[in-house]
Amino acid sequence: MVERGDEAPLLFWAEGPAVGAPPAAADAGGGGGGGGGGGGRRLAGGWSAAPWGGAEAAGPPRAEEDPDQIVAVFVVTFDPRTGNMVEWCLPQDIDLEGVEFKSMASGSHKIQSDFIYFRKGLCFGLACFANMPVESELERGARMKSVGILSPSYTLLYRYMHFLENQVRHQLEMPGHYSHLEAFYDDKKGVLPDGKGTATSQQPVHWLPSIHRYMYPEMKITHPAGCMSQFIKFFGEQILVLWKFALLRKRILIFSPPPVGVVCYRVYCCCCLANVSLPGLGGTVPESKPFFYVNVADIEMLETEVSYVACTTEKIFEEKRDLYDVYVDNQNVKTHHEHLQPLLKINNADKEKYRRLNDQRQMLMYSQEVGEDCSSCEEDLFILFFMEQNNRIFQTLMEVSASQDKTLTADHARGMGLDPQGDRSFLMDLLEVYGIDVMLVIDNPCCT
Repeated sequence: MVERGDEAPLLFWAEGPAVGAPPAAADAGGGGGGGGGGGGRRLAGGWSAAPWGGAEAAGPPRAEEDPDQIVAVFVVTFDPRTGNMVEWCLPQDIDLEGVEFKSMASGSHKIQSDFIYFRKGLCFGLACFANMPVESELERGARMKSVGILSPSYTLLYRYMHFLENQVRHQLEMPGHYSHLEAFYDDKKGVLPDGKGTATSQQPVHWLPSIHRYMYPEMKITHPAGCMSQFIKFFGEQILVLWKFALLRKRILIFSPPPVGVVCYRVYCCCCLANVSLPGLGGTVPESKPFFYVNVADIEMLETEVSYVACTTEKIFEEKRDLYDVYVDNQNVKTHHEHLQPLLKINNADKEKYRRLNDQRQMLMYSQEVGEDCSSCEEDLFILFFMEQNNRIFQTLMEVSASQDKTLTADHARGMGLDPQGDRSFLMDLLEVYGIDVMLVIDNPCCT
């Protein structure tokens, strides 16, 4: 149950400040039951999760060997009189303001279970929610709790999904018994370095040639097997629209009613569309941040962000147009910015890319069925497909920028897999966002 991740928009933010084990910390092995071991299992919403990634991931140490970095563990409950509240946490002095809303999505009372990824300051969180009917007038017939953890890196949170699912059930059945959580925190805790209120300066990490060796051991987030496949099936050709907005580092907000766990995966998949691996480009790329689940308590924070991908269950966000550039409601992708409207239209080049993506998926499925390819998976294919597309675009743009006349023609656009007319607006925005100095000469329809 390990996520294959993307390095360009995600690793840069996911890793955050390094966390070291306390001087007298116990050995990081065992204890508490992370979610990385064992066989496949069912997740809320009918998704099937299974461990993956194995012999092909050579090189750097596997994530299972990384030190634990849990900086907080907490229990959130819904009180019928006072609403969401943190009922217990370790360490007791940690700032968990807002976590009571992040770890129990708005509308969760309508579902039995869920899981939520979110961001809290410089940390990322994972919480498992459960709702159990009870014969109690005080609790109005339902007991709802979430058990969650915080870490400076979301890439390690997947280990503890199964543990959190078990613990939230334990808290529902035996409220107030925290011994398992105390032992878990004592075993897994890390400490934030000094200056935890400010982000550390990190250089952009560029892609290295071997994707299996250098990419996946460090980049993992739990998701059901077939997450990318579900993403493609859900959005269809619209993924090409999302691809353009993600590459332009727009503020993308995805709305969906609960459960929100699967929607957090869509945030991840959307970020995967924007990988660029060309050395020398990183310094000019605006930072893109996966915020995962957000709610009204995050409005003040979102007002200051210039680029992010997030999801929410709160419909009120649709009215707050100053907070986002792109709003995704079900399969409906829309923007209120007039200059971005042309990007919503699927053109012939988009249809061709979507056809090629599906052709490659079919070829992969066939090779797996006949036993010729056991090392690749659909996640590899999806990430590499868009990374190679992005590389081709930026390689061409940089070559034209370095040429004497700096002229970008319709032939260049076609060579990049773009529609000279349909993608003209996209190209103009791309040049502006990435600060690439070329002259577009594909205004006249006769050029196409």
